[in-house]
Amino acid sequence: MTRRLSIAFCGLLSGLTAASSAPHEQDLRQALLAEPLTAKLGGDTTRLIASAGSFTFLIENAAPGRARVFSFGNRIFNTNWVQAPASVKAFDGLGPVFNRVSCAGCHTFDGRGRPPETEGGPMDSILVRLSVPGEGPHGGPKPHPAYGDQLNELAIQGVKPEGKTTIRYTEIPGTFGDGEPYTLRKPALSFTELAYGSLDGALTSLRVAPQIIGMGLLESVPDATLEELADPDDEDGDGISGRVNPVWSEAAGGAVRIGRFGWKANAASLEDQSANAALGDIGLTTPLHRYQNCTEAAVDCAAAYAQPASDGPEISVPFFAKLLFYTRAIAVPKQRNERDAEVVRGQAAFRAAGCADCHMPTLKTGAIAVEPELANQTFHPFTDLLLHDMGEGLADGRPDYAASESEWRTPPLWGLGLIHEVNGHTLLLHDGRARGFAEAILWHGGEGEAAKERFRTMPKDERQALIAFLESL
Repeated sequence: MTRRLSIAFCGLLSGLTAASSAPHEQDLRQALLAEPLTAKLGGDTTRLIASAGSFTFLIENAAPGRARVFSFGNRIFNTNWVQAPASVKAFDGLGPVFNRVSCAGCHTFDGRGRPPETEGGPMDSILVRLSVPGEGPHGGPKPHPAYGDQLNELAIQGVKPEGKTTIRYTEIPGTFGDGEPYTLRKPALSFTELAYGSLDGALTSLRVAPQIIGMGLLESVPDATLEELADPDDEDGDGISGRVNPVWSEAAGGAVRIGRFGWKANAASLEDQSANAALGDIGLTTPLHRYQNCTEAAVDCAAAYAQPASDGPEISVPFFAKLLFYTRAIAVPKQRNERDAEVVRGQAAFRAAGCADCHMPTLKTGAIAVEPELANQTFHPFTDLLLHDMGEGLADGRPDYAASESEWRTPPLWGLGLIHEVNGHTLLLHDGRARGFAEAILWHGGEGEAAKERFRTMPKDERQALIAFLESL
């Protein structure tokens, strides 16, 4: 990192620390916790939907004419890109190396990915992040010199795929407070068919594709809100210290901004997130990244083709804008069975266990939002968008900007109860290791240890009620 960037990071960090230590931090947190929870999880944008297509609808309050742009963005999201040159130039440029041929290849029905169903099976909606010890040029992870920042298992004709990943699991036994046994599964990775040498010494992190509902709302939460909710030094002594992750943003013109997307909050905006995914997952250039995803070691990759700069990015400026609107304007489904007695008991158990300390039920967007329909919304994502230390059990050994190896962004919980309907599974956490809500909670450590223990030692009917509440979201 250059000295100028170091100063920028330090300045932002010191400013955020001062803001988060201010007395009004607790006022904002308590005010948001006091907001009544409604079934309209996405505020006025919420849709009443509960089907296999639950994560594919336009926000309810969309202005007239928006459906056409949304539909075109949906087409771009679902299109299978092909190797250039092709007869349809608008959708060529795949690769040279990639993991899937479309956005929907990982985010099936805009939903959640999963690990392979069998050992050695295809990594259809999950990938491996890579880096080496040290700091990258903008303060983020340092890419592996031969493989870059993720392992691409597919490639166009004439280029070598980078390698294959196999996931194996170790079962870890445990018991609830009432003596009922359970097991957790811990993944371990191995790599074969590596094109450019060993990955020994590399830092790896397994990541599933998350569902993409309500992203525009999360993007429209003011930075000031996240700064006020952050408590990096645990000033209030509650054991919960949430931190912001200052990251490099190409969308902001090459500046440091607060991260809020990605499993470690390593992308500041949907523009950054979408451009990074287009390049890393499909090998497509965008207005933000106009280079191919080839390392110096991958000579065949770099030689595959070189697109003239005059041709512009492979996802053109108009296409990229429509894709962004689509990802920003996917509606959040309404909560279901919110008046069911067990769901009501489960909501109380969720708060009593301390889950809401990180999974903040309520956030608000500002008067100025990325899209006008998203302004001035009170909504219920169950996240504070902050980094929290989740303990050694979930540590991936791979820092990401200010996020340590054991810190993760609090994932939103809205829509989790529909994952089985949409994607046919209930595999949770960043790598899909958890086989349902109970296992996901039982993996919590660090700042989540106390809440995990409250859940583990609850009577069985109370645990089931808490899970019924999560299933209603």
